[in-house]
Amino acid sequence: MFGRFKRRIKFKQRRDIEPHEIILDKLAREKEEEWGVSIKRVNVPLLEKTLTGFLVVLFLIMLVLFFKTFQLQVLEGESYLAQAVENKFIIQSIEAERGVIYDKNLKQLVFNIPQFDLIYDKESLEQSKEEEDKVLKEVARILEKDYEGLRNEIASSTDSLVYVSVNLEREKLIILQTKINELTGFEIRKTSTRDYEDGEVFAHLMGYMGKIKRKELEGSPEFYSILDYVGRDGLENYYEDILRKSPGKVKIERDALGNILSQETEALPESGKSLVLWLDSDLQKKVKEVLENKLYEVGSKKGVVIALDPKTGGILSLVSLPSFDNNVFSKGESSSIEKILNDENKPLFNRVISGRYVTGSTIKPLIALAGLEEKIISPGKYINCHGSIIVEDLWTPEVVWEYKDLRAHGYTDMRKALAESCNVYFYRLGGGYKEQDGLGPTRIKKYLQMFGWQDKTGIDIPGEVNGFIPDKEWKKRVLGQGWWDGDTYHLSIGQGYLQITPIEVVTSFLPIANNGKMFKPQVVKKIINSETAELIEEIEPEIIKEDFIDIENIQVVREGMRQAVTGYNSPHASAMFLSSLPVSAAVKTGTAETPREDLYHNWATVFAPYDDPEILITIMIEDVEGVRAATLPVAYEVLNWYFSR
Repeated sequence: MFGRFKRRIKFKQRRDIEPHEIILDKLAREKEEEWGVSIKRVNVPLLEKTLTGFLVVLFLIMLVLFFKTFQLQVLEGESYLAQAVENKFIIQSIEAERGVIYDKNLKQLVFNIPQFDLIYDKESLEQSKEEEDKVLKEVARILEKDYEGLRNEIASSTDSLVYVSVNLEREKLIILQTKINELTGFEIRKTSTRDYEDGEVFAHLMGYMGKIKRKELEGSPEFYSILDYVGRDGLENYYEDILRKSPGKVKIERDALGNILSQETEALPESGKSLVLWLDSDLQKKVKEVLENKLYEVGSKKGVVIALDPKTGGILSLVSLPSFDNNVFSKGESSSIEKILNDENKPLFNRVISGRYVTGSTIKPLIALAGLEEKIISPGKYINCHGSIIVEDLWTPEVVWEYKDLRAHGYTDMRKALAESCNVYFYRLGGGYKEQDGLGPTRIKKYLQMFGWQDKTGIDIPGEVNGFIPDKEWKKRVLGQGWWDGDTYHLSIGQGYLQITPIEVVTSFLPIANNGKMFKPQVVKKIINSETAELIEEIEPEIIKEDFIDIENIQVVREGMRQAVTGYNSPHASAMFLSSLPVSAAVKTGTAETPREDLYHNWATVFAPYDDPEILITIMIEDVEGVRAATLPVAYEVLNWYFSR
């Protein structure tokens, strides 16, 4: 019925909206109400302000996007590119071997033992906390470590690379190797550790290794990584620049998941150079054995032996007791290290080069030479020793001071005075008495310094200290006291405030043993290529001074020291105990008082054979109870073995 009223209305079809067809809803509703229509056909023009605001906002958004794009692509493009490359490429070091150490006969004393360490890289590819916890728990399980402890250990480290486990046990290593690709951030690295032949025998010479410090790493980044160990004492420290390796470098390309795409070697590894010493390792072992036995016998715990080649100054043996096993530092045995550090007898302390002691009568050959050089006494002049000298007090004549000897030696010339170690003779020579002029403290100090006392010898191991010779100025400045005749008498026989190192003592006897040459004591003889054993550098003996003492005066002192052994014209010769050695020897003994009652430092310096010395030895044992020759039996046993083997 309504069909005839139907009309087909045909609208113009188009897909685009013209600008004049845009209608703002609010304005449209207002016009509908005004005109009474509701078919929403009214076209309302857009306000100019609205359009302008819209375009401004749009422009600002586009401007911000443009500048951000410019910043990322132009201003910071190189930085982001570098980071991308850095994440894609990493540089890993290729391990090289540290140089080793041999004795004079090319017997190897230090070895490199391969080991595998587990390392965590804190700058490795990022992973979620859940993934990281999962990996850490698995590693803790394999290593049988506490999970929280492992997490704290890694978190507390200030280094990007963290040692998680050193020297992995074989079973744990195998398990880790099979799972390492699943343990993000962890890496098994093959390194080597030091193994020292008879650690306690050679410890003070070889030294030990310790983890590198950040300051050391910053000084030589081309040679070390934060994971490296460096020499901490002994030859390991002194010759660090020679022994150290030069690692190689390999450039590794990775994808976003950390998978290795390619590897390229940028630098080949280079092993460190090796050292050949003057040291006789068999002699070293014998010296330690004999000295240990003697210390036990006399109830002492501390002593030293230092043996030189008189013709070169080369160190044939250097023993300081108590000693320590330097292998515990390589193995990282914390309990053993702590025990060494807390030992009241200080086993790390090298008494040969760092200990300072009163020398006792060991000083007398040098005082004799000073007197001869100053021409205040002739070697044939006799001084009658009654067992002491009596000195009146300058201010109160009724007070007298007595300076004693062990016995009355009777008429004594210089050779007998040295052989029997006559104190009265050297009181008179050093301090003057009655008709005998004395050297006085100034000249005594001058000659002691001429023989190297109070100066470091320059031995090639770290830790050497210089000795101390007292004088008037020192006593006034430090103690606030004047210098008395008694101070000179005490200095003349090696007592009082004098403090000298064993290395200074033995070095000062070199010109006596070899007729005039003082050498710098030297441990290392030559440097060789670690792989081919080819000579790189021969370290020539270094003469500190020579011909500074008249050879005839040296000969007098040598004869006095020889007389101590033969007993010729010296019924109380101090070292006739050595007369049965297979070679002729010359010796000067010494007994030095200590602040501890009835305890003495016992000395002996010996060279042999007398006519053409091959070895010069100084022995010192601390805190020997009573006056006795504790060092002479050590000298006898060592020299008897040395010349009979």
